[in-house]
Amino acid sequence: MAGARREGADAYQRALGLLVRREHSRRDLARKLAQRGVEPAEAAAAVERLAGQGYQDDQRFAESFARDRTSAGYGPVRIRVELAGHGLSEDAIAGALAACEADWAALARRQVERRWRPAELADPARRRKAVEFLLRRGFDQGDAWSAVRASPDEDGDL
Repeated sequence: MAGARREGADAYQRALGLLVRREHSRRDLARKLAQRGVEPAEAAAAVERLAGQGYQDDQRFAESFARDRTSAGYGPVRIRVELAGHGLSEDAIAGALAACEADWAALARRQVERRWRPAELADPARRRKAVEFLLRRGFDQGDAWSAVRASPDEDGDL
């Protein structure tokens, strides 16, 4: 019995050590504990205990992750897919994207401005490449096409 209690404490300490470094979703935390040889039941108990104590919070993880990805220039489509990959609910994902309060169209324009000069975007092939780039970054088609069509002459805020 003492060995089981020790293993449970070890799982808790390992999970806490992971959370000290950065936020993790419940699913990621349980997966990382399993990779370190922790039994699934012990991992689940440790994650549940940490969540109960407020050390692990899927919504906080989702908001932090979404803010980081937004500041790195990624769009909502990609962020949504990545958050779903972390095992988060649709409600948590929607809440995280709403908490970003990002202007996705402006972010897409900034990404284009960083990589292409307006004269380059006059070429249809380059415009297509720019749109494809934005789509890979997770912007929707409307924002992507608007970003490559926008120019300082057309839109005074660029």
